Amino acid sequence: MNQLIECVPNFSEGRNNDVIEEIIQPFKETKGCAMLDYRADRDHNRLVVSLVGRPDPVQDALIQAAKAAVARIDLEKHQGGHPRIGAVDVIPFVPLRNITMEACVTLARDFGRRYYRETGVPVYFYETAALRPERRRLEVIRKGQFEALKIEVADPQRHPDVGEPRLHPSAGATVIGARKFLIAFNANLGTDDIEVARRIAEAVRASSGGLCHVKGIGLALEERGLVQVSMNIVDYEKNALYRVVELIRMEAKRWGVSLVETEVYGMIPAAALLDSAAYYMQLAGFDASQVVELRLLEMLGREE
Repeated sequence: MNQLIECVPNFSEGRNNDVIEEIIQPFKETKGCAMLDYRADRDHNRLVVSLVGRPDPVQDALIQAAKAAVARIDLEKHQGGHPRIGAVDVIPFVPLRNITMEACVTLARDFGRRYYRETGVPVYFYETAALRPERRRLEVIRKGQFEALKIEVADPQRHPDVGEPRLHPSAGATVIGARKFLIAFNANLGTDDIEVARRIAEAVRASSGGLCHVKGIGLALEERGLVQVSMNIVDYEKNALYRVVELIRMEAKRWGVSLVETEVYGMIPAAALLDSAAYYMQLAGFDASQVVELRLLEMLGREE
């Protein structure tokens, strides 16, 4: 039976269309690797790609895309709202079908060693693939971003898991791991005051006493005159999107600002949307099996 994984590589380029096209070209051309979505954000200066496919072709395409990113992105000149330590900042592997999380951990670690051999960029392992417990959290590895890490990498506590204790001079380091499905979820606020976004992010994220399984930072959307609470929902089954939205709405009222809109950045499981739809529509006893398309997909899957 074919194994299927999801992979969501993040690249530190959201403005130069020529570089973006060069990076995503291998994902378009590699058989067995399907690019479901890609989004480039100018304020974040970041490209997020959603891939699904068999493990081997996905890895092959990643190597080619990474080589393009390493050649074209210089972090010494990079500026953007999103934290980063690498031209290829993070590569997570997610089990989808006929593959376990344990197998994805092995895949991530094997790929990390290959990645260093072929690109010369050192690697840190995170989430379930972490070799040190404190490195399960991406924000711990990215503390201080590229600018701090290029100095602190000499400290044994910050040595890479793969590679020499120094960063690539222009491409930094890459974080590779295995994890559950993550939802990149943003809330845009009707103000240009970045401090409001930061304070609301602090109230929402788990690390400062907010909602469990939620990570968040405040960012400025300078081109739109708005600010954003940029979040990762790392376990949507344990903390629904509607809870996140309502807490942000409540906190925004304290500051006298409005919640202008929310965004899903990349792919999202249907269950995460249906859960919130049922909440807002006050649907009693609703079940995902009532959705025609989902029921048909389930039936087709049983017939294979």
